[in-house]
Amino acid sequence: MPNWLLPENIADVLPSEARKIEDLRRVFLDHFRLYGYELVMPPLLEYIESLLTGAGQDMNLRTFKLVDQISGRTMGVRADMTTQVARIDAHLLNRSSVTRLCYAGNVLHTKPSGLHATREPIQIGAEIYGHAGLEADAEIQELVIACLRLAGIEQVRLDLCHVGVLRAILETDPLAKQQENILFALLESKDIPSIKSVSEGFSPEVRRALQVLPTLYGDVSVITRARKELPNLGGVMSALSELEYLANLVGNDKVTIDLADLRGYHYHSGVMFSAFVPGLPNAVARGGRYDHVGEAFGRSRPATGFSLDLRELARLMPVAERKGAIRAPWSRDAGLLSKIAALRSEGEVVIQNLPGHENEQDEFDCNRVVVFDGEQWILQNVG
Repeated sequence: MPNWLLPENIADVLPSEARKIEDLRRVFLDHFRLYGYELVMPPLLEYIESLLTGAGQDMNLRTFKLVDQISGRTMGVRADMTTQVARIDAHLLNRSSVTRLCYAGNVLHTKPSGLHATREPIQIGAEIYGHAGLEADAEIQELVIACLRLAGIEQVRLDLCHVGVLRAILETDPLAKQQENILFALLESKDIPSIKSVSEGFSPEVRRALQVLPTLYGDVSVITRARKELPNLGGVMSALSELEYLANLVGNDKVTIDLADLRGYHYHSGVMFSAFVPGLPNAVARGGRYDHVGEAFGRSRPATGFSLDLRELARLMPVAERKGAIRAPWSRDAGLLSKIAALRSEGEVVIQNLPGHENEQDEFDCNRVVVFDGEQWILQNVG
């Protein structure tokens, strides 16, 4: 096997793509700052007990594990940064006030999430801790849409769901509650025949509700249908009201409702959402409320947030134009070096040509050049 081959779904990031990714990262983090989010940098490795706390079985299967040569304990390479940030809020910062945190960094997955997905996403996200009201959920959803617009994407659709609907239904039937994991998978795949089979023996009201849930998908009118077709339970009606409130804030024409889109069901505690954009079959960003994750770190805090993969988002963007730059000759002349330093201090890209390589700047458009006019070094346009 050639020694330059990389593992499946692992790839180098070349200059043009790396520039797009880094530009997005900087723009997003600067925008988060405008909302009051503070940057944190969790470690790449953690003891597995801490890393997977509250993350669910799915995250366990996606996490690479290894043995720490110092302690002999099992460690994991993070597959998601959200629980790490929750740990920082609950255990290290330990604030009583509302806390807004953001992060950006590589994560690693044992298997790709999709057909062409990388196993090494570059995850960026933002989280709000300490406020249980829908105002926090609304801010996070506003932030997602704003970030995608900063990336040049105007057509954004939010797909909303709420874990409270299914949980309220299952709580009324102990037999159905025992089959929660199976039902969750079947609802997510909208497998109505299997739902009918598994739900034999459930109460008639619960069985009918489970078969209706996969059909409750579409525009905001789905909420009205759900109120009529689902059991009149307090938890169900409260969840539907929360979805209606958030849909109205975002704009009904930009929202779809899918009451069976339960990805992250065991992790989340309230509203969940996925952001879809033209050109990608899968969600470009996901988020929602997860109030109980901090409990395992000794402090339960209301929490909501979102994350997205910068590498996937960068693929939607056009090929970056070559950056304008200035070409300068190779010389140790004090005047030239002073001129180059002054230009760089102004934010200009100045490339000194190494001897024999005068016109080899593939990633830059050297449309200006530093030349000596007989008295001093000056800047001239090329062509």
